[in-house]
Amino acid sequence: MSSYARLVAYRRAQPRAPRLDRQTVRTRGIAFAVFSTPPVDGRPPLLAINGGMLFGHDMLWPALAPLTATRQLILYDQRGRGASSAAADPTAARIEDDATDVGALRRALGVRQWDILGHSWGGGIALLAASGDPAGTRRVVTVDSVGSTDSWIPILRRNALARLSGEARNRLERISEDALTSPDPEVHAEQTQAIYPAWFADAEMAARFVLPKTLSETGATVLARLRAEHYDWRQQVSAVRAPTLVIHGGLDPLPVETSLELVSLLSGAQHVVIPDAGHMPFWEAPDVFFPQVERFL
Repeated sequence: MSSYARLVAYRRAQPRAPRLDRQTVRTRGIAFAVFSTPPVDGRPPLLAINGGMLFGHDMLWPALAPLTATRQLILYDQRGRGASSAAADPTAARIEDDATDVGALRRALGVRQWDILGHSWGGGIALLAASGDPAGTRRVVTVDSVGSTDSWIPILRRNALARLSGEARNRLERISEDALTSPDPEVHAEQTQAIYPAWFADAEMAARFVLPKTLSETGATVLARLRAEHYDWRQQVSAVRAPTLVIHGGLDPLPVETSLELVSLLSGAQHVVIPDAGHMPFWEAPDVFFPQVERFL
């Protein structure tokens, strides 16, 4: 069965996705667009943090809709992305701002404690947020998260180029690593589109899921700074005390060693590798991904 057929079969067996309610939450000088499903009695809400750095909450919706059968799902657009406002000076943006926003949003929403799920770069935000807001974080799930240092970046590029061919490979090759230390939104938008097909283990999925071109001065600034400054979050990740589930697609061009490094830093973390899945296991292996998350939460 192809990954797409697997996804269709799984989603047809699930209840219809609920409607997202939208509200504007103002905190830390930003008007955040926040989206949520109905609360579930006796269950803490689950905050989902998307990756990509340039995109809004729709990177994870309706992808994570099956989780709403057992808990309230809260999504939001990060500062300067989607429908959320940007800071007065977007060129000063850092990922630490995104991480601090998470705890501020929890308090502004009146949530005593929640679980956090972060995908890709959102996994990094989730871990930094949990480190800075321990009382408000019950459990953490990272899904194909970036690493605690930037050592994975050159490996990812090599693996992505090996997966691509023809013009798709040429498109990624034309973008130099040096160019990505520039905060030019056009460069980062082109990078995200060029590498996107490589995230999938199944080429059919890459053909069906096309990434729109999205420009974000805030997101491009954060990405450029992370590359230029050679980040190292090992101290912050080691400080996370919430039980953590680290999920990684076995065929993700982001190397599985990245997730193993996170597990080595996190006290008592669980590690799950999902075979036959790339960077998007919630699409390529939903029948494995969602039961793993639900059992852990």
